[in-house]
Amino acid sequence: MKYWLLKSEPSDWSWDDQVAKGDEGEAWTGVRNYQARNMMRQMSVGDLAFFYHSQSDKACVGIVEVIAPAAPDPTDETGKWECVTVKAVESLPRPVTLAAVKETPELSEMSLVKTVRLSVQPVTENEWRIVLRTGGLT
Repeated sequence: MKYWLLKSEPSDWSWDDQVAKGDEGEAWTGVRNYQARNMMRQMSVGDLAFFYHSQSDKACVGIVEVIAPAAPDPTDETGKWECVTVKAVESLPRPVTLAAVKETPELSEMSLVKTVRLSVQPVTENEWRIVLRTGGLT
């Protein structure tokens, strides 16, 4: 299993929107960055990702599971872009803010700190555990 972080602007698609989709999940559409698309191509069914509210909250607020591998993005007319489908698994009892991540020395190399603008990011197993603990899980 691999771990990831998926960013969404809450005004476009929020954690509450994701939770409301239930077990059917939702395609993670709209990604228009080659590096992010290539990361989605690496995702497997069963991989987990932090759901990150960008812009206003700047915080990991929940966990999603990949339930369908990368497939053509239905919002793309060019045929270049792909998306995975994810479903909500669990809310973090305490959102883990970008500020909290930056204040944690063990997370100083996390993609969230290093490649701030990338909307799909890998997360190491150690980073995953630290963010879970910070968010009140485990």
